[in-house]
Parts: sequence; structure tokens; C-alpha cells
Amino acid sequence: MNRLVHVLLLAVVGWVLFVPPVAAQKAPIPLNLAVIDIEAIRRNALVVKDVRDQVAKYRNAFQTDIKKEEEALRTANQELARQRTILSPDAFAQKRRQFEKRLADVQRLVQKRKRDLSTVRTEAMRKVQRVLAKIVTTLAKERKINLVVNRDAVVYRTDDLDFTKVVLERLDKKMPKLKVSKPGK
Repeated sequence: MNRLVHVLLLAVVGWVLFVPPVAAQKAPIPLNLAVIDIEAIRRNALVVKDVRDQVAKYRNAFQTDIKKEEEALRTANQELARQRTILSPDAFAQKRRQFEKRLADVQRLVQKRKRDLSTVRTEAMRKVQRVLAKIVTTLAKERKINLVVNRDAVVYRTDDLDFTKVVLERLDKKMPKLKVSKPGK
């Protein structure tokens, strides 16, 4: 029994010596929070609309070229069908292989152009995202905000926490346009 009291006394003394008192613990940092609607910025920012318009122009130009290729393929296919009865089976098979190769080439071209469009759009949006991040960081420092949350992650908020409008205005002022690289370069 005496040994048990001795062990308990040592445990209490150790706890008192090694656990800092509540007053000595660091005070919690006050939470200054802001909410931003990234999707609204992506819908309404002038630069995003500019990027979207430029990519659409490139897409329309590509579609015009592809329609010409498709029409040429349609004509070649009709000519091949007409020649089926005229040509020998070997000659027809050779022409058919040439047509199929040309068709595969056009399909690869279509896929490449889609990838190229996606690449230039992604590159442009990364540039916009970098500028947007700098604007949000600057605004957070100005307002002494230590946490910015996307509106999608918030269940409830008051309007005074939302600074989407200010961020959008600054983005429109700083970057109203952005030259999108020509696809395929």
C-alpha cells in the first residue's frame, strides 16, 4: 500500500512539472474568414470570356477544315464505290486501303486538333488562375484574413464574408484579356 501511494505521488509530481499550465499555452489565433465563389468568377470574368471566345474561333476554323476533309472523303468514297465494278479485285482492294488510310489520317487529325484546343485552353486558364490566386492573397493580406473558403464548401454565411465581387473587379481590371496561343504550336 505504501508503495502504491509513492507511485501515485510521483505520477502527480511528474504531471505537474511536465504539463504546462493553461495560462502558459499559446492563445488561439482569431479566425478571420472570407468566402469566394470561384465558379461565379469563372463564369463572369472578362478574361475567361475572352479565352472562351478565342478558343471558339479556333474550334470553328478547325471545324471548317474538317468539314472540307469530310466532304472530300465522301466524294472519294462515292468514286470508290463507282469504280468497284470497273476495277479488278486487287486494284479495288488497293484503292480501298488507300481510302481507309486517308480516313484514319483525318480521324487522327480531328483528335489532335481537339487535344490542341484543350491544351491551349488549359494553359490560358492556368495563367488566369495564377493571377486570381495573387489577387486573393493580396486581398486577404489587406483585410487580415487568414482563411478563404470556396462558396461550394460553405453551408451558411453572411454576405459580409463574401468578397467574390471585389476579386472579380480586380481580376477584370488587372487582366481583362489574354492572348490564347494558337493551337498546334
